[in-house]
Amino acid sequence: MAVTEEGTTQTKAQTQPMSANSYSSNEANALIHLYRAEVGKMTAYRQRLDMTTNWSVVTTAGLASFAFGDNNNSHVVFLFAMLMNYFFLHLEARRFRTFEISHHRTRIMERFFYPAMLGDPVDSGWHQLLLAELAKPRSPMDRWDALGWRLRRNYLWIYVGILMAWIAKLDTAKTLTPLTLIDAAHIGRFAGWLVWALVLLFYTYLVTLAFQASRDYPLEDG
Repeated sequence: MAVTEEGTTQTKAQTQPMSANSYSSNEANALIHLYRAEVGKMTAYRQRLDMTTNWSVVTTAGLASFAFGDNNNSHVVFLFAMLMNYFFLHLEARRFRTFEISHHRTRIMERFFYPAMLGDPVDSGWHQLLLAELAKPRSPMDRWDALGWRLRRNYLWIYVGILMAWIAKLDTAKTLTPLTLIDAAHIGRFAGWLVWALVLLFYTYLVTLAFQASRDYPLEDG
């Protein structure tokens, strides 16, 4: 099958297969250097993704230590942790989309250029896809898919930990005063049931994002 600029396919009869002899030394060297550059970008953004996750874990651990350090400290600390992690999630998703730009380009070259250099004939139209990616860089996944991917990989587990810690903090407050677990969640004039409703709505939104996101990478479908 042959790849066109729009990502569609054509039959082999409509295109002339390419092999190692189809490339001049200048063309081959240019593609090799491009591949090395894109792998370097991927490595840098992989480190930035890990850094954002580390920020999230360290911030969550610090806020949890503060909240449990004194019985007088409010459970609102954990609600703040939920919001902070949502900020980190969006930051990481943006970095992930940039990472995917380089990942997509390297997959194009790995799937077409290097097989041709190793003697496996490939479709001659593949370079049009690479040229389109270079002319107009775009992530192969949208923002919502990126959010879902990062949630499934990391952040849902962090949010589960925050939720359990928040409930434990509410249970501690409940033992100190004659309140139910729902009433203990009140914040000033905001009733506990309203706080619980907002938290559950937020978590429903996160789970929906995680499981509605695309599960397939571009160029990974055979």
